[in-house]
Amino acid sequence: MSDILRMENIIKKFGQGHTEVTALKNIDFTVAQGEFISVIGPSGSGKSTFLTIAGGLQSPTEGKITINGADFGQMNEKDRSKARFKEIGFILQSSNLIPFLKVQEQFQLVEKIEQEKNTAKIEELLKSLDIWELREQYPKELSGGERQRVAIARSLFNDPQLILADEPTASLDSDHAYDVVKLLAKEAHERSKAIVMVTHDERMTQWSDKVYQMKDGKLLMKE
Repeated sequence: MSDILRMENIIKKFGQGHTEVTALKNIDFTVAQGEFISVIGPSGSGKSTFLTIAGGLQSPTEGKITINGADFGQMNEKDRSKARFKEIGFILQSSNLIPFLKVQEQFQLVEKIEQEKNTAKIEELLKSLDIWELREQYPKELSGGERQRVAIARSLFNDPQLILADEPTASLDSDHAYDVVKLLAKEAHERSKAIVMVTHDERMTQWSDKVYQMKDGKLLMKE
């Protein structure tokens, strides 16, 4: 299986002089097709910074990131944005849904951008996450957990190679949380996706192929 994401000697610093903080320290990390990897660690350990840098949402201070063999650091912002849209599915803690679009319309917007209709895929995803009956609702009419499940479905919809999930189960009850993690594992294993999930809940790592621990900005393989 080929590596989808490769991070080499990643360092991320914030601030300058006496206020400088090193959030990530010399991180080397790869995730290949068909792998579901979890990254655990306490709040403030650098997990979210790691994920946003992995997805090109912010740049490292030092180091190299390649996605599908393309060097993210060498791309201009337009090409980077295009690569993010085509290659990466983001699942963020805040669901990031468009407030004036109904659930079904969130997906139709992606179809418009992609210029490709896939009504059956929308139905399949919404049913797999138990939200098909919410398709005519606006985000404000949904609970936090329902919004998060819609966001997860949307991140999978345009069939990205790499999925980066930041605490995707934080606002879900246990049953739906397990369903979401099992769905992510299934996407990785059956559809050859590379998936990285950041979580503070170690119960959610049981379906992972590998588990890493973020501690004080360092990423270590968990035994």
